[in-house]
Amino acid sequence: MEAKSGWFDCSAFYEALDAHRRALQLTWKQIAAESGVSASTLTRMAQGRRPDVDGLAALAAWSGLNADDFVRSHGDRPTPEPLARISTFLRADKNLTPEAATALDEVIKATYERLRS
Repeated sequence: MEAKSGWFDCSAFYEALDAHRRALQLTWKQIAAESGVSASTLTRMAQGRRPDVDGLAALAAWSGLNADDFVRSHGDRPTPEPLARISTFLRADKNLTPEAATALDEVIKATYERLRS
């Protein structure tokens, strides 16, 4: 069996984490306290270094980011269809009721089908 290679895109994860932080209007110090990750771990990530697995798990759990979305490979895993990904994100959104998520999903699917080439 051929070994598969992959890597974690720490830079993209950090950028997504930073976007989440800005949306919540929190400081990195607050992120450290709320997530249970040391401030030095966050500083190292800002410098392009990788967090340890426990730090990564804590930050992913705290932020709701899916670490799998940041695993890169050379075409080993098929990319989910865009509509499936959108539907997943809508249904995971804590700000939407199940009915609202379904309504948005239907509108997006209809628009996508009409506009795709």
